[in-house]
Amino acid sequence: MSPNFTHKVTIKSPPDSSKNLLTDVWNFLFLKPKIATHVKLDSFEKREEYTQRVLQRIGMEVSGYSVLNFHKIGVEAPVGAIFAELLDWNGDSTCWPNHVAQINRIDDQIEEIDIHLFGIKKYPFGWFSPLFKLNAIRIHRTPELADLDNARYLLYKCSGGYPIGIFTMYVRSSIPEQNETSQSQLFLGVGFDFYGKKKTSKFNLVNFLWEKIHNRVTANTLNRIKQLCEWRFEKMQGGIK
Repeated sequence: MSPNFTHKVTIKSPPDSSKNLLTDVWNFLFLKPKIATHVKLDSFEKREEYTQRVLQRIGMEVSGYSVLNFHKIGVEAPVGAIFAELLDWNGDSTCWPNHVAQINRIDDQIEEIDIHLFGIKKYPFGWFSPLFKLNAIRIHRTPELADLDNARYLLYKCSGGYPIGIFTMYVRSSIPEQNETSQSQLFLGVGFDFYGKKKTSKFNLVNFLWEKIHNRVTANTLNRIKQLCEWRFEKMQGGIK
């Protein structure tokens, strides 16, 4: 008689939605992300390599920025499905701390987005400057015929109270030659000059704290987008509804 083995099937689940400001802070700032996503550009050679990659992919010169920050995560879902989630981005608090930084899509379009700290749009005596003002430079919805890795991206000029010049979310098929094993790779990148200066600020403590906060929130955001995309794709493939 053959032995009786019990096979445990793991069913993916969507990320939990934040209910208020405190759960936003916990989910996106205090929780350690399951997968580390920060791409460290700790040498001139690595920075130049990524600068050339960005220029080649999105046609945007970024070498002039004093800060170039990239995050990357593998996702077991097709590029098209992931990009569809990015196009639907509306501040849903499953993948974004919307109680801390509230999303406002102008005319419900992805091309122009305002993000307000704690959702405050104005004070009694005047307007409150948005934390971000995102204006699309280019939305690359359809891969070029020469794009063997099926690349698509959102590219924004970013202004407001947060020190970012450009913001991009980019997704492509994985490249085995780069030791990428997931079906797709999702990137989030920003380029900017701290305090509007071309040279990195001497206030190392401020820079250190900014990077800690930015990198933790970004990593948790990408981990949650990964979880959401993989859950939706599993449902499409006939998983548990």
